[in-house]
Parts: sequence; structure tokens; C-alpha cells
Amino acid sequence: MSTATVAGAVALPTTPARAETGATARVAAGATARVAAGGLSGDAQVAESRKARQKRRAAIAVAYAYKQIGDPYRYGGNGPGSWDCSGLAGGAWRKAGVRLPRTTYAIYRAVKYKVSFRGLAKGDLLFFYSGRSHMGIYVGKGYMIHAPSSGQRVKRVKVSGYYKRHFNGAVRPGY
Repeated sequence: MSTATVAGAVALPTTPARAETGATARVAAGATARVAAGGLSGDAQVAESRKARQKRRAAIAVAYAYKQIGDPYRYGGNGPGSWDCSGLAGGAWRKAGVRLPRTTYAIYRAVKYKVSFRGLAKGDLLFFYSGRSHMGIYVGKGYMIHAPSSGQRVKRVKVSGYYKRHFNGAVRPGY
């Protein structure tokens, strides 16, 4: 009988046949993980599928936000045709199958996956100012789409300078 080990796991005795096809290892937290030869564990496969699903949803939300460019800002607007900042974010993610609360504050609290400025990915929701009273949808390459304020229209802007100075957190919906 030999011993099979997995990185970060306690070694368990195995038969030679089991050692070739994969090993069952007891992980430090007490869970059992099946590690197939050359493949991902069950937990890693679930995490990978969640990540892929989130990316698909984010792509849908970003595409929808792009289609709203030029629509007028309206306080309390949640489309179609006019938007405020949180209404635009909620509408885009709703199109992707994710329901978000109505206000910027509630969205930030409700979405548990927080993101740093350096870790931004397409579809992330960016929050600004000390009270997180404004938000936009990150669309990649340093840009976001947002509904700025009364008298303006939904637009794509660079997230540098002014917005970077007033950045106050980001979340990643869709997990």
C-alpha cells in the first residue's frame, strides 16, 4: 500500500490502482475532495463554472449598458428610455438575469463580492464619493458607462483623474 498526497492535504493510504486514477484526500477543513489525474477537483470545477457564468452575465450587462448610451438622465429613472445611475446598473444586470436593489447604497451592501480598483473586470459596479452616492458599470480598458446627472445623458467615460480620486469601492454581481 502506498500514500497519495495532494498539495495542502493530509496523506491517506491508497492502493496502487487508486494512486494512478486519482486520490481521495482529506482536506484540512475536513471536507473530502476527489482529485482526478490532470483534472480539477469538484470544488474547483464548481468555482470555475461560477466564474464562467459570472463572466457571461457581465458581458450581457455591459452590452446592454452600451445600448443605453445617449439616453437622458432622470432622477429615479430605471428605463427604458431614461436612467439614473443605479437604475442603469440595475437594468443592465437585470437583463443578464441578476436582480439588484434599487439604490446605490443598497446595491453595495447586497453584493457580497467586493473588488479593488486594481482588480476591476467588465461588468463590475463602481461606487464614488464618501456616501457611495453615485455608481457606474465598468466596461473594461479603464472606462465605465454611467448616467451622470440632470441635464446629461448616459455616456462612457474614462475612470481616471476625477473618478479615480472619488472612487469608493466596487462589487462584482452575478456570482
